Amino acid sequence: MTFDFNNKKVVICGGSRGIGRAMALGFAAAGADVSICARGADTLEATRLEVAALGHKAHAGSADLGNQAEIEAYIADAAASLGGIDVLVNNASAFGSSDDEKGWMTSMAIDMMAIVHATHAALPFLKAGKGSVINTSSISALRSAARQPPYGAIKAAVIHYTNTQAAMYARDGIRVNGVAPGSIEFPGGVWDRRKREEPPRLYNAVLSSIPFGRLGTPEEVSNVVMFLASPLASWVTGQTIVVDGGQLL
Repeated sequence: MTFDFNNKKVVICGGSRGIGRAMALGFAAAGADVSICARGADTLEATRLEVAALGHKAHAGSADLGNQAEIEAYIADAAASLGGIDVLVNNASAFGSSDDEKGWMTSMAIDMMAIVHATHAALPFLKAGKGSVINTSSISALRSAARQPPYGAIKAAVIHYTNTQAAMYARDGIRVNGVAPGSIEFPGGVWDRRKREEPPRLYNAVLSSIPFGRLGTPEEVSNVVMFLASPLASWVTGQTIVVDGGQLL
């Protein structure tokens, strides 16, 4: 199956590494102009150059997705650079684990409120083109998350808010969906680091929980996001698709 995003404008909040980078490269390879944001300037520019090498417009903006003003400035800059917004992907996460004030506040700001702020800022552009929004949740939203209480609870809220957004924006022709990845491995990521620990107890425990015998790749999540953003999913809204190789099973 080949995706066609020629002349489409895609904005990815949290797009410099891992799943976000795979999304940026996937959309660009399918013909889209792409904007990405993140905090790390080096990885942001490296990914922008990879996107640009695919022959389409590539924009990047440094932004703290826990800061409403920076989100709004980034969205405005991205829309101006690309000439609009057809697809908004809210992909940032703080991976909050500490069950204390800091853990909850950081997770709420980045995993939840960044979606609210980015979507509100992008709405005029999305309405103009009857666009699409995709929010990244997690399978931690669908089971207890004892090691990451804020992460699991707030990712569950993301699923609920995705449903609510879908209902609110349907009359504007905007579809809103989500993905809930399982454990995804990529160089420099959480699970790559865990695998290199001695002994790699947690990595091996997770690996043994996945029926296919491996962790997922960023591209496998990106493919589902691209499907949800494409005309192939024109009658799909308010859904969050689990991408976990059966890990929840």
